[in-house]
Amino acid sequence: MELKRKTSVRYFALIIVVLFIAACRGNADFSPKPRGYYRIVFPAKEYQQYNEGCPFTFEYPKYSKIEPDRSANAKPCWQNIQFPQFNATLHLSYEPVKSKKEFNELVEDAHKLSFKHTVKATSIDEGIIQYPDRKVYGIYYTIDGNAASSAQFFLTDSTRHYLRGALYFNSEPRLDSIQPVLNFIKKDVDVMIKTFKWKD
Repeated sequence: MELKRKTSVRYFALIIVVLFIAACRGNADFSPKPRGYYRIVFPAKEYQQYNEGCPFTFEYPKYSKIEPDRSANAKPCWQNIQFPQFNATLHLSYEPVKSKKEFNELVEDAHKLSFKHTVKATSIDEGIIQYPDRKVYGIYYTIDGNAASSAQFFLTDSTRHYLRGALYFNSEPRLDSIQPVLNFIKKDVDVMIKTFKWKD
């Protein structure tokens, strides 16, 4: 009886060893496949003019739509540029500037709101915006990493007008999966800034 049990155990161990050796043999050129992502079909880069009842105008993509901000604290000329295909929103908030003190506070707020993403961001870069012929000045904040907002900016004429923009995706921030879409939308934000004008 004891001999039969030892034979069964040896036979089982032999099968395991043979299976292990067979599993280890094969194509020596195996390499892991790169991570795949969903195929994204990007719309054509076509633009239209925003020229509603606000003291500014700019070009924005035809595949997006502009809606008034409907939040409880929204003010006139607060707009949301929706990118429904990509589940993203560019929030625009306009403030008339009444004093130098108020202007300084608005600029400081833009800085604080951008840098509150430091916890999740891997880096935050500032780029100067200057179009003296149109009196458009500001700062563009590029926020890298898994922060809630990937791009923010403000535009001003330094005396009477101030507009702040913040791009958000309406999903959990994962830079590795949204990077192609983010790059695509950022080009449209660049067009918006380059075509931005104050009306007066």
